[in-house]
Amino acid sequence: MSEQQAPRPRSHAQPPAGLLDLSGLAPSLAPPAWLLGRLERSLHQLGAAPHPHAAVRAVGRRHDRDEAEVLLTAGASDALLLLARVLRPRRAVVVHPWLSSAEAALRAAGSAGEQLVLDPPYSLDPEQVPADADLVVLASPGDPTGVVQQGLDRLCRPGRVVVVDESLADAVPGEPGSLSGRGDLPGLVVVRSLSRTWSLTGLRVGYLLAPPDLVETLRAAQAPLPVSTLALTALETCLARGPVAMASKDAAALSPERERLAASLRELGAEVAPGSQAPFLLCRVPGRLDLPDVLQDRGIRVRRLDEVPGLGPDYWRVAVRGGQESAQLLSALHGALAPSSAGTSPSTV
Repeated sequence: MSEQQAPRPRSHAQPPAGLLDLSGLAPSLAPPAWLLGRLERSLHQLGAAPHPHAAVRAVGRRHDRDEAEVLLTAGASDALLLLARVLRPRRAVVVHPWLSSAEAALRAAGSAGEQLVLDPPYSLDPEQVPADADLVVLASPGDPTGVVQQGLDRLCRPGRVVVVDESLADAVPGEPGSLSGRGDLPGLVVVRSLSRTWSLTGLRVGYLLAPPDLVETLRAAQAPLPVSTLALTALETCLARGPVAMASKDAAALSPERERLAASLRELGAEVAPGSQAPFLLCRVPGRLDLPDVLQDRGIRVRRLDEVPGLGPDYWRVAVRGGQESAQLLSALHGALAPSSAGTSPSTV
């Protein structure tokens, strides 16, 4: 197979049996058993209208925010679409590289998002954002970079809305740089989700934190009963003190494995982007557009990133799991690179 061979068309089918799927970010395809049990015990409530009050209180307690600053949404993408539809910005800036529906949401709302593409190491200097931007949208930690942005409070000013997607923040030990507790910053909107940590992508559950007047405006634009009974149960359950501590412990446990995997990937000649604090890595082997396909043939699926602004068709993201999964990935990559590894040296993206 040639190093320059084009990749195969992407498949969204369920991975075949025996394939180690490291393309997603959730730790498994199903939530933990204790959470499933809690959801099952809520099924008898499905005949009644959802009551969000307890879930709103749970969000407020989790982030030390007033309930008037909380809006529940059907996942982070729903929050981004709602914001784009309501705000109608004059000049919206979306910070990349980012796997996000933000620009699609802006287009659907009739706004043209402007891309601000960061260079490695993918850290944003607030001075890079145009002074007249009235909407700034970004993620921290970023996906697929895993970079936690610092100093984002400097973006906030009267007349501007700053949307920080923190959907992956609870996958970073200690949640450094999180603005979820900052109700004092003008125009700040923090978007959160339960999808990654608790394997709840299919349930579509999230929320945003924003100034009360903006929350009220957004709530008025929502459809009636926007969040399901099961999603409300998930919020109450996962935002309690015990599960929050459990998520923090799990995130801390994965950090050493991320560093070990990054070092081993570099030893094999892969480029690994620096600075990830999340349980995934941004990688590439220059010129090997076919590598995700070759890895899949060897039993490993990684996430292609050819559609992400600022990245090329040879970039891919790999989730960090345990030592056994890392060993499988490294073995497959070693076999994939063996015929063409001569002269390749470790590097960073």
